[in-house]
Amino acid sequence: MEKTPPEKIVERLLGVLQQAVASLLNAENPPILTTTMEPTPRRFEFVHSVEMRAVLEQAYRESRRAFESGDYETALRTSCGILEAIVTDALEHKGLSVLRSFAAPAGKIRDWTFETRLAVAEKAGLIRAGWVRLPEVARKYREDSAAAITENNARRAGQVLRVIMRDLNPGR
Repeated sequence: MEKTPPEKIVERLLGVLQQAVASLLNAENPPILTTTMEPTPRRFEFVHSVEMRAVLEQAYRESRRAFESGDYETALRTSCGILEAIVTDALEHKGLSVLRSFAAPAGKIRDWTFETRLAVAEKAGLIRAGWVRLPEVARKYREDSAAAITENNARRAGQVLRVIMRDLNPGR
C-alpha cells in the first residue's frame, strides 16, 4: 500500500476548491440547484418565537459578514442584539412567575437591562456563566453609542453569542 504525501493531498484539495470557485463565478452557467438538496440547518430552531427565527438567522449572517469585513461596531451590536433577543425569548418562555423565584426584578422582562436579563437567565439555569466574558462595551451596547469598539470586543461578543446559543440549544 502506497501512501500519498500530505503535500499532494493539499495540492489536490486546493485544485478542487479552485474549480469550485471558478464554477460558482461562471455567470454564463450558474450552478443548478435542485429540490432534492437538503435545506441548510437552521441555527435558531430553539427560539420559541417562530416569527423571530428567520430574522435572527439573517442578523447572524450579517454579524459574521460585518466582522469579516472589519466593521466591528456593526458586528458587535448585531451579535448583542441577537443575544438579547434569544435570551429574552427564553426568559419569556420560562415565565415571570417562575423567574421570580430566581430573584428576578419587578416589571416586564423587556424593561430589564441587557445585563439583568443575562444574570437572571443564568440564575434560572437557562444559560451558563459564559456571558460574563462579554466586554463592558457589549453589555452597554444600547446605552453607549459613542463607545470605541475594537476587533477584540466584537470577536468576544460573537464568541459569547455562540456559547449562549449552545446553552439554549444543548441538543444541537
